[in-house]
Amino acid sequence: MKFLYDDESFSFEALRAAGYAPYAGADLGEVLVTCRQIPEGDEEAWSTQWAATAARIERTGRDALAAGHKVSAREALLRASNYYRTADFYRREDPANDAESARLAKASQQTFADAAALLDPPARALRIPYEDTTLPGYLFLVDDSGTPRPTLIYHGGYDSTLEENYFALAAGALRRGYNVLAFDGPGQGSTVRNQGLHFRPDWEAVVTPVVDFALTVPEADPERLVLVGTSLGGYLAARAAAFEHRIAACVLHDGTWDFHAVIAALADRTASLPGGIEAMMAENTQVRWIVRNGRWTLGVSGLDEMVKATEDYKMAGIADRITCPTLVLDAENDQFFKGQPQRLYAELTCQKELITFREDEGAGEHCHEGAMFLFHQRTFDWLDTLLAA
Repeated sequence: MKFLYDDESFSFEALRAAGYAPYAGADLGEVLVTCRQIPEGDEEAWSTQWAATAARIERTGRDALAAGHKVSAREALLRASNYYRTADFYRREDPANDAESARLAKASQQTFADAAALLDPPARALRIPYEDTTLPGYLFLVDDSGTPRPTLIYHGGYDSTLEENYFALAAGALRRGYNVLAFDGPGQGSTVRNQGLHFRPDWEAVVTPVVDFALTVPEADPERLVLVGTSLGGYLAARAAAFEHRIAACVLHDGTWDFHAVIAALADRTASLPGGIEAMMAENTQVRWIVRNGRWTLGVSGLDEMVKATEDYKMAGIADRITCPTLVLDAENDQFFKGQPQRLYAELTCQKELITFREDEGAGEHCHEGAMFLFHQRTFDWLDTLLAA
């Protein structure tokens, strides 16, 4: 689905930013006026213009808060958080030493934290014990009654942030009576930037301590814990569900069978090109971002090391160990993992369902960006029916 740009990556990321409007993460007019100032493929202009919009909306939120307008402040700060995240998205050439990248990431986190304190009830910021450190998280509660409720344990994927998780899933869950424990695992959000943690294929080592933590939360019904993973999280959550059996259901948004195959195929495509991967990165925004983001989040130096580092990111020989009911989502036009949800679904031996989101209903993009209401309707209707039974 083309949205504002011919460049596939710019189109998708603009749609992603705009797609959070249903949950106060964007306003369409703000997206349009920002994008019209950004030329095709100009990553520097992308960062500059989105940062300017974010700062302007943050000022609106700060002024509203100072004047005692709680709802207006919350809504503006939520939008600012999403816009700061968007401004930082392509700054991946050397993010560890990029002061502007660090500033934008911190601004996204802070504006969200200030907005989260204005939710009703306020979200709880968490530090979840993990090995010899902790993982950042938020606990979003339906109300302050203390009633145990079905609770989603939710993480993103290759480039998600903890703050984005609110727009992507938590806001829709709260409306339907689900609590949400969202977290950043190794390689995600602040864990890679501030703690030096990188992705790991054995994601059960990440999810199991989060489940342990969830079981200490009085508002979380221990019999109705649901694991959800987005994008690359469709592999990560599936892998965790194969070994962590205290969850009642799993949602793979979308299903991912073999991440290594994607990276290896990219390496194969560039091997015979004059100039190799560097030439393709110079010409292709999406390839450039995939490699740069992978170097950072996987802790490697280049594509060859990415190929080796992702060798174990596959569900072959593991999928049949998942025992909980599992919903596999699929996007008709997925540009990253096309065909993989069907492959994973075929290998599952548990109770399962596959839902494909189509282009002609506006939901065919990777992870159904731009179709949040439809994604949430189908996912939560499935969960409602399952957990009621």
